Amino acid sequence: MHLTPHNEAKRDDYAETVLLPGDPQRAEWMAEKYLTDVRCVNRIRGALAFTGRYRGFPVSVHATGIGAPSLSIYVHELLDVYGARTLIRVGTCGALAEHVKLRSLVISQSASTDSHINRQLFGLYDYAPSASFELLQRAAQKAAELGIVHYVGQTASSDVFYHPDTLGRFAGVRAYGALAVDMETNALYTVAARFGASALSICTVVDSLVTGEDTGPEERQELFSEMARLALEVAYPSA
Repeated sequence: MHLTPHNEAKRDDYAETVLLPGDPQRAEWMAEKYLTDVRCVNRIRGALAFTGRYRGFPVSVHATGIGAPSLSIYVHELLDVYGARTLIRVGTCGALAEHVKLRSLVISQSASTDSHINRQLFGLYDYAPSASFELLQRAAQKAAELGIVHYVGQTASSDVFYHPDTLGRFAGVRAYGALAVDMETNALYTVAARFGASALSICTVVDSLVTGEDTGPEERQELFSEMARLALEVAYPSA
């Protein structure tokens, strides 16, 4: 019998630190490229999950699918059932500021949203979720040490991918300095806060809503190398 409806892993199959790509193929690629002693711990619904070691440190990688509802289910179960304590999203985003360049990394300090998910959780209050300060600080320092082009600041998360007003709908958050948009970071930070866990979102800029530039799917796996390396270095225990 499965511990949850969405996961076939046994209770001790996950490490306390879990990286969260959206794409199952990216999860498999990251596990195979960066981890040793890798084993697949979940295949249900194609949400591939793997556990292995990075320089001897236990790490899991779990695909979350697209959007806040999908991610929220997996994050809730990882924290509530499997004992995860540190979650790092390794995903994609679109630039909302002209100076945020393609192929760079955006490290999200906090994330606004157009979703009603937080209203459902917090009633009349608009909850303002943010990253773990320790993880945020470590990510910024490590990115600088590694020479990775990156930006740290507020982002936005939207429930809508295809919208008739591609850029205009973000006028409000852009006016207040939002760097980029994805579909998951706000939900990650919210659910992690509920369980008192540490969370961080690091995203690769794959397109720009300002300039219309984008990257091709054929380069995207290798394009994520710097993001994966940074996330693993952030997860690795400091001396």
